[in-house]
Amino acid sequence: MKDRKDRIWDIVRLCAWVVVIIMLSVLIYKTDTRHKIRVDNTAANWNKMLLVLQNVDDNYVDDIDYKSVTEKTLSDILRSLDPHSVYLPPKDLKKADESLSGEFGGIGIEFNVPNDTAIVANVISKGPSQKAGICSGDRIIKVDGEVIAGVKMPQDSMVARMRGPKGSKVDIDVKRLGDTVLIPFKLTRATIPVKSIDVAYMINDTTGYIKLSKFQRTTYKEFMPAMDSLRRQGMRKLIFDLRENLGGYLDQAALLSNEFLETGDEIVYMEGKHRKREDLKADGKGLYKDMALDVLIDDESASSSEIFTGAMQDNDRATIYGRRSFGKGLVQEPVYFSDGSGIRLTVARYYTPSGRCIQKPYSDDYMMDVVKRYEHGEMTSADSIPVNDSLKFTTKGGRTVYGGGGIIPDVFVPIDTTAVSDFYIACNRKNLLFKYVMATADKYRARMASMGDLKTVENFVRGIGMSDGFLAYAKMNGLTPTSEEWEKSGPVMTVYLEAMLARYTPLDDDAFYPILLTEDNVVKAALKGK
Repeated sequence: MKDRKDRIWDIVRLCAWVVVIIMLSVLIYKTDTRHKIRVDNTAANWNKMLLVLQNVDDNYVDDIDYKSVTEKTLSDILRSLDPHSVYLPPKDLKKADESLSGEFGGIGIEFNVPNDTAIVANVISKGPSQKAGICSGDRIIKVDGEVIAGVKMPQDSMVARMRGPKGSKVDIDVKRLGDTVLIPFKLTRATIPVKSIDVAYMINDTTGYIKLSKFQRTTYKEFMPAMDSLRRQGMRKLIFDLRENLGGYLDQAALLSNEFLETGDEIVYMEGKHRKREDLKADGKGLYKDMALDVLIDDESASSSEIFTGAMQDNDRATIYGRRSFGKGLVQEPVYFSDGSGIRLTVARYYTPSGRCIQKPYSDDYMMDVVKRYEHGEMTSADSIPVNDSLKFTTKGGRTVYGGGGIIPDVFVPIDTTAVSDFYIACNRKNLLFKYVMATADKYRARMASMGDLKTVENFVRGIGMSDGFLAYAKMNGLTPTSEEWEKSGPVMTVYLEAMLARYTPLDDDAFYPILLTEDNVVKAALKGK
């Protein structure tokens, strides 16, 4: 039998070799015989790490938590490569995959937490909660006997308790307005679909609008029926909103791009040290090659959003409105391990059709880049957008575009600060707009539950005096605007209040966005045209 030192050394070597195995796994993953791997050379590159680990094992003063050290080491190694290579423990990997899968196991509700209590905002049609009788406005007090209301539980912890595998059971106790006792529900979790299209509607007689929140596995399947519906309603131009869309699956961006491009048009190409160049081109079978197209982007439009936008811009296929996109031009490939963990390793860069890599430079404050954009004025002035003349490229039609840090829109639209006043800021700090909407939704919940068309919802929210009601509510909470502040902020705040209240009708986002976008300066710019 091995002595203690030998057994510990085996564990240490195992931890160290995990690093080597990861690198080998990534190189082997989906590559067949394209790459020759020299294990001896790879191992030699990690010899120093092995020596350090051996010295720690031989001389460290206390017992070592090998699992903890291994997990932290893997995270640090991947993080040191680039901002988007990452190690994911089982729990984080499951959450990451779930966010892009288009479905999850749950009870079928949407809820908000305005005052340390989860309040059901909407009940998903045909889901477990609707079938059991849970209603909009119900306060969730307990989950499986554990009190989650009034205990300052984080919202993601509440979500974790309600979600679970399809077919598993969960007990929910709710408080309903007007009732003095809790109402218990026994639910069986089911597969809950997650939509990637927030809204698709006709913004006027000839212009359709689609807002896409992410590129998940179901995006193309959602997009095509939405486009068909809008075209049958008379759409001759599409405003495609990719603002705040952080990306997702590259193949979904390629499929959407294909619908708008001619045969042979480049969509994107990828290349890396261990990945030969791979080109994705349009096959000419797209249904919307002649559809007028505007694309909206901002500083949170990233990854697959930039692939689609770059394909449209470089092929001179659309007009791009908004502000410079995030600047993520790296391709991650997933590798899964038997313990449920995995990595997302950057294996290539992607390039837009003109040859641009729009990846912004790595830096210590990489994720705080948006703050720097504010500081040097880029969010309000196109003249402040940095361009690198050494990264100048040409579109299919001969226009100049730039690489090196996001996609610069064809039509710059500054961030709208015209409504910001001290009163507006103070209300946001106290979360008064959201709290007032929740109180108003409670007041009119029964009436709102029967509203099934946009015109009815619009007439309702605009006819109940949201503006005066909010001013009175703000005064009760110690805030009263000056006449100048309300003249500046009132119209925008009122529209936002009306849009948020409309979300608590059965139409949900189909009412929220049409009301909210009436005050959206980027949408206004697209409707106006160049």
